[in-house]
Amino acid sequence: MTRTGIFPRDEYFMRLALREAVAAGEHGDVPVGAVVVRDGEVIGAGRNERELRGDPTAHAELLALRAAALTLGGWRLTGAVLYVTLEPCPMCAGAIQQARISRTVYGAPDQKVGAAGSVLDILGDPRLVHRVEVQGGVLATESLGVLRAFFDEHR
Repeated sequence: MTRTGIFPRDEYFMRLALREAVAAGEHGDVPVGAVVVRDGEVIGAGRNERELRGDPTAHAELLALRAAALTLGGWRLTGAVLYVTLEPCPMCAGAIQQARISRTVYGAPDQKVGAAGSVLDILGDPRLVHRVEVQGGVLATESLGVLRAFFDEHR
């Protein structure tokens, strides 16, 4: 369900997610960042913290969804948009679907484990109760640049 129109606000919020990604890289985690937005306001943010926490589920998307749920006082994030610098993996796509996120905007595609259309399409699977509108490729060059710089430094 990837759409082609990129809106200026998508770039603005993706830049906030990119800041989270850079912060993840500063503490040794793969630099992926995410923000959840509803009604034009950030209600949750997260960055990869798997290394920092020693937790395999501490992906940027999950931490941002948890923060948004705390902000709203409930798990249903209907009407919210998730911005993430890398296409969600299957675990994160499942959480996005379960949280009832309305739209997901990602930067770089993930050709190895992407679950928003690259390898799998959990977010658009018509067999599931909730489908999520997906926009990929927003600030993809910048998102890939942060990832490449991190891996170049850590090799």
